[in-house]
Amino acid sequence: MKLSIEGWDDGAPIPIKFAFGKIPAEGRFETSDNISPALSWSDVPAGTKSFTLICHDPDVPSSGEDVNIEGKTVPASLPRVDFYHWVLVNIPATTTSLAEGAGSTGITPKGKPAGVKAHGETGINSYTDWFAGDADMGGNYGDYDGPCPPWNDSIIHHYHFTVYALDTDKLDLPENFTGPDALAAIEGHVLDKASYMGTYTMNRDL
Repeated sequence: MKLSIEGWDDGAPIPIKFAFGKIPAEGRFETSDNISPALSWSDVPAGTKSFTLICHDPDVPSSGEDVNIEGKTVPASLPRVDFYHWVLVNIPATTTSLAEGAGSTGITPKGKPAGVKAHGETGINSYTDWFAGDADMGGNYGDYDGPCPPWNDSIIHHYHFTVYALDTDKLDLPENFTGPDALAAIEGHVLDKASYMGTYTMNRDL
């Protein structure tokens, strides 16, 4: 399989419009357009009955103790964990592309609803955990929400978009399923996969 994303080259920086946050002219943080990118995939294996799409960042700090704190820096040596930005399953086998904006056209406080959409069935992304307990932003974040790494992180983050071709037309998952839930469900059903990667930072010194 082959995967391409309109607007940037594989391995290159992600354009700002696809991000949740951006570096402002002054200060540390500003919200961005948070638009989901246009993806297309080809060379699909015979027998494909559905697709799953997962976008994750494996570079998220395992501890939030120093995240976005003035006078602090998140060290490169800190262990990193996965943060899921888009979890989409049961994409019909007849679908081999997603238009720009299919998964998000902006920031939705408290999150976009998860569930069955025109482009598949979406789970919740990791902003659900990030904003937990926040009176203004807390909620279940379905569909796509883009990059917003810590502005004081010492490393550039990598965002992996992966499309999996599956031999089953439907994955049975719980309500508000997560990235790990989807990865567990596709085990044993993957015929092929294709990935595309982009980088992003909120640290103006990197």
